[in-house]
Parts: sequence; structure tokens; C-alpha cells
Amino acid sequence: MFNKVIMMGRIVNDIELKTTPTGVNVASFRIAVDRRFQKQGEEKKSDFFNVVVWRQQAEFVNKYFGKGRMVMIEGEFNTCPYTDKNGNQATWYEIVADRVGFTGEKSQGSNSAPVGAPPVPSAEPAFEGTDDDYPF
Repeated sequence: MFNKVIMMGRIVNDIELKTTPTGVNVASFRIAVDRRFQKQGEEKKSDFFNVVVWRQQAEFVNKYFGKGRMVMIEGEFNTCPYTDKNGNQATWYEIVADRVGFTGEKSQGSNSAPVGAPPVPSAEPAFEGTDDDYPF
């Protein structure tokens, strides 16, 4: 089985950082991800996703990100069935992110990363050889 989600979107609400009774930090927020295509003449559409991060990642997100900031997340997509207050069966959908990163956007205002923020790892390792160094 394989369950992996990678998304880049904009944080649409204030990040909620909480601590469990056992002292584990957990942060939650929602992101809006623009759809790649739209019909001619239509406005761009976005999909919204719930995101949860745990432990040090929760602290990292709370410190360096905020509402309106673009974020890249990687994790698992989970479904959580529950019974609502009216007794109806429902399902909660969330991404449990194990990696959260900057996107390289120029930030403005209070959502900017402070000096000394961790560097953004590149998506691909740099290749410093020539075309002749490729094995194909």
C-alpha cells in the first residue's frame, strides 16, 4: 500500500498550535490549492485541505508560517469517521504532513521568515557534471 500526498498551496487561516495532555505539540491549518485548469471564461477554482503537523514540525510551522503564506507539504491523506452532534455518520479528511517547506515566494509583512530561518532544500539535487556524465 502507498499513501503519499504532495501539495503546494496558500494557508487560509491562522495556525492553531495546541499541546496534547502528554505534552506533544500539534498544529492544524487549511490550505487552498488552485486547480491547474479552468474552463475558458471561468474564474480559477481552488480546493481546500485540512493539514495537521506534529511535534517539531508543528513548532516550525507555527514559528515561520502564517495566514496567506504559500507552503509546500508532504504527508499522508487520512480519513476519520465520526458521529456528528445530530447522530449522523460523517467523515473528516486531513493531510498528516511529515514535511513542510518554504516555496521560495517573496514574502511580505508579518508572514516573512525571520533572518536565520532554515534553508529551503531544493526539490532535486544539484548536478554539476556535463551531459556526458549521464548514464544514458
